[in-house]
Amino acid sequence: MKNSSNRKDKTMTIGIIGAGNIGIAFAQALTKAGIAATIANSRGPDSLQELVGKLGPTIEAGTREAAASADIVLVAVNWSKLPSALAGLPAWNGRIVIDANNPIEAPLFKPAELDGRTSSEIVADLVPGARLVKAFNHLQSHLVSGNPRSEGGRRVLFYSGDDTGAKAEVAGLIERLGFFGLDLGPLAIGARLVQFPGGPLPTHNLVKFG
Repeated sequence: MKNSSNRKDKTMTIGIIGAGNIGIAFAQALTKAGIAATIANSRGPDSLQELVGKLGPTIEAGTREAAASADIVLVAVNWSKLPSALAGLPAWNGRIVIDANNPIEAPLFKPAELDGRTSSEIVADLVPGARLVKAFNHLQSHLVSGNPRSEGGRRVLFYSGDDTGAKAEVAGLIERLGFFGLDLGPLAIGARLVQFPGGPLPTHNLVKFG
């Protein structure tokens, strides 16, 4: 596995699995920063042509396999559909997965039964061999796609993970998008703090000054 220092001269590719509110908001944030990405859903790239036309030239529609082959892959899928969305993909081989999922979904908004585990632990089981970072799940989608400069400061995006190099890559991406990234530590701590429902942080829209 290459470490981040060996990738300094390499443009990190980005994939998005899930074209719901968070996936689209993340794509919009990338577009504003001029960052390219491939977005995919369960219905195939043809179903996304109208969306990518609105998002702009840096975002292209692709298959799940194409999106999953990127260096950094944000996953934001309805909780009940996660297993099928991540099934049958190529080996992750140390690539970074951003877990932007919450264990709840419309229309009932009934919390999923996690048997005492964090949702990120369950997602990690679905992407064996990936380096998982929890991020982009605690803010409402319009805040992810909106102006990261707020009230004279920068809107805070929390992230957590067990791989230092993976967190550094995600922190760099958060910085490029204009947000202030705040490291919450390992998944066992940070993922539980930002998990919705249950965690104390998703209810807050924080701004970093100075």
